[in-house]
Amino acid sequence: MTNRAAVMNGLFDLSIQDRPMPTAGPHQAVVRIEAVGVCGSDTTYYTHGRIGDYVVDGPIVLGHEVAGQVVEVGPGVTGVAPGDRVAIEPGTPCRDCRECRAGRYHLCPDLEFLATPPYDGALLQYLLIDSRNLYPIPDELSYEEGALLEPLSVGLWACKRAGLAPGDDVLVTGAGPVGLVSAAAARALGAGTVTVTDVSEFRLGLARSMGFTAEPGGTHTSVDFDVLIECSGAPGVLAAGLARLRPAGRAAMVGMPKEAVSLPLSQLNPNELTIGTVNRYNNTWPLAIELVASGRVDLKPLITHHFTLDETTDALMLGRHVTDSVKAIIHPQR
Repeated sequence: MTNRAAVMNGLFDLSIQDRPMPTAGPHQAVVRIEAVGVCGSDTTYYTHGRIGDYVVDGPIVLGHEVAGQVVEVGPGVTGVAPGDRVAIEPGTPCRDCRECRAGRYHLCPDLEFLATPPYDGALLQYLLIDSRNLYPIPDELSYEEGALLEPLSVGLWACKRAGLAPGDDVLVTGAGPVGLVSAAAARALGAGTVTVTDVSEFRLGLARSMGFTAEPGGTHTSVDFDVLIECSGAPGVLAAGLARLRPAGRAAMVGMPKEAVSLPLSQLNPNELTIGTVNRYNNTWPLAIELVASGRVDLKPLITHHFTLDETTDALMLGRHVTDSVKAIIHPQR
């Protein structure tokens, strides 16, 4: 059997290569990869070679939004079995450090995260991974939806970091994939109203079709909010969103600004606003699966394009060439 992989060799340089077929060791599983969502981080690594302190300095396989079917398990595996359809949590912690023992495994200093240098990702046909990262998905969930449980997990964790309570009025800035799933998560968790802002009329239209109030960026109304989920990372958007929060408002910063952020603290302090940063997620997969399987969150409208493994370059560059696009799914088995 072959194990074809999309390997990034350098900036704007990707080729399909044969990798060795993996064999499961203790607590490991081999997963036949069926769907991989393209994240903005994948495109950034491909076009810029780095995100913050994470630098691509050699060949790497991208892709961390992933689902597939278990084909082999190693000794000691009890949670999954061959044949199980699974979604994959991409971060493998050491499970023994101070953060892991405190339940904050997503802050593990030795976390091995798919497609984050120096670790390979999942844009290949067969992936070897810790079996404890696998979550069986029901038959009513497609593999594509299983892959998008990863960005949904970001949205769920953002809601938790913002202290979202039932009845809260929520403002989501940025209607990209993470912004839209954050809005969907907020609604499923009991938000009173959810308003989404963006500069793209296509994405605002998609937000409206998903049942959210959509507002063009920069056209602030007089509406006040209890919670802000900032997903754009654009300069000035966090400060502008904070200014729209009611007293004791809470914010979660998901979008990663590329430069230092300036905040008018003298104006924000009287309202005692709380700002929480978001670093991925923690124990979100079971809830994410339940929300999608029950129909309370619909991920299907986000999927706008499909690609084969041979078309990975086109998938990575989709957002630059097709403005009416949201989420591309790569199918390594096709």
